[in-house]
Amino acid sequence: MKVISGKYKGRVLEGFDISGTRPTMDRVKESIFGMIQTWVNDSVVLDLFAGSGNLGIEALSEGAKTIYLADKNKKACQVINRNLDKLGALNSFVFCGDYKKALAYYSSCSFVFDIIFLDPPYQSDLVAQSIDIIVREGLLSKGGILVCESDKLEKIICPDCLEVVKSKKYGDKWVAILRQI
Repeated sequence: MKVISGKYKGRVLEGFDISGTRPTMDRVKESIFGMIQTWVNDSVVLDLFAGSGNLGIEALSEGAKTIYLADKNKKACQVINRNLDKLGALNSFVFCGDYKKALAYYSSCSFVFDIIFLDPPYQSDLVAQSIDIIVREGLLSKGGILVCESDKLEKIICPDCLEVVKSKKYGDKWVAILRQI
């Protein structure tokens, strides 16, 4: 797994083998960042269900101002921290805990994100649950986007305050970009 572009381009990231995670493949990541490139520069990013931190780190490499990475898997958090240390990445913060606790913490701090990556385990409805909390707590900026990955497009619920900017199928996964309106 490599950083595909930006200031960390070509740097190898650990974490393709973390138990319980499913890293976004480089070709899918490249396509996602092609779709969202106009939102990345100077953005505040949350990579929820971060795994290795692959998506958040890519955003930082491509010009995000600050990244927040959250995962409940302690080994994943250790890998994220090693990846960030290896890159010498500044303006990056790791939350090791359940997604609900992470979102509650960010809400209590009045954080607002420009981009939120949601790539939870496929055999769950955590995309829909996360979107519900994010919308209810006002964690997405006006015009901000959610980048959602799931095995089924219908699991990505789009409430009235969001619009689908783009959705695309990659093998056995769907990616949908939702924008706050």
